[in-house]
Amino acid sequence: MTNAIREPLAGYNFAYLDEQMKRSIRRAILKAVAVPGYQVPFGSREMPLPYGWGTGGIQVTASIIGAEDVLKVIDQGADDTTNAVSIRQFFARTTGVATTERTAEATIIQTRHRIPERPLGPGQIIVYQVPIPEPLRWVEARETETRKMHALQEYGVMYVKLYEDIARFGCINTSYNYPVLVNGRYLMAPSPIPKFDNPKMDRNPALQLFGAGREKRIYAVPPFTSVRSLDFEDYPFDVQHWDHCCALCGAADSYLDEVVTDDHGGRMFVCSDTDYCGERRAAGHAGPGTPIPLAAEAAE
Repeated sequence: MTNAIREPLAGYNFAYLDEQMKRSIRRAILKAVAVPGYQVPFGSREMPLPYGWGTGGIQVTASIIGAEDVLKVIDQGADDTTNAVSIRQFFARTTGVATTERTAEATIIQTRHRIPERPLGPGQIIVYQVPIPEPLRWVEARETETRKMHALQEYGVMYVKLYEDIARFGCINTSYNYPVLVNGRYLMAPSPIPKFDNPKMDRNPALQLFGAGREKRIYAVPPFTSVRSLDFEDYPFDVQHWDHCCALCGAADSYLDEVVTDDHGGRMFVCSDTDYCGERRAAGHAGPGTPIPLAAEAAE
């Protein structure tokens, strides 16, 4: 569903931020695009919502959006969550641009936690909301040291962390925010997306921008840039798999959310990407539709 252009809210600058601020963010974005994966500092501003609600992604979107753009906002893949609806309405009121829930029609997609299932195309821009941009934060707390490690490309400590996972659990036990190497140079945190989405970042024809408001960092992956998830020859990178298909559309190739349906442990698995699921159902695809009883789940 696409909502038409309307008059922006009077008394506010286009996209809320002042023009000088938007220009400074665009300069940071240009530097980030020129050095893929490198974290560029920028002067993050206070926004009319608290840190943690996507202030970095909002500032990036506000600096690049134009009157002719069509905006889509998703949270966990869904268009109808509180975060997604609030940000979509914020830009609709302060810019008047058209908004959409369809991935194919959007020129700018702001996201938290997912990359749409439908492949993105040239000319599209996806903006990630990032809470913690430093991929080395959990193995080295000192910012001065992580800066040196990036400068010298010393990422052995991250391989040690992944090896410790294998030694302890028999596999790499990182299911989201899985570290990636961009263009063979910079280690990058791909926002808290599931590792299921990591392969979609590799040589993606869309421009990928990452904004961290609280940490005051912007970084980017230009179109068709290599993005490689860290792994080992004998423990190659792998994504999540499910024993079920989507209960609504029958998709077996999408990221699924588990939904509890009653007080007796019944559950069903559905696509987290609501637009992808809706398109499949409109095309005539159908899933089993019935919740899985707890007893049946245990038997499997």
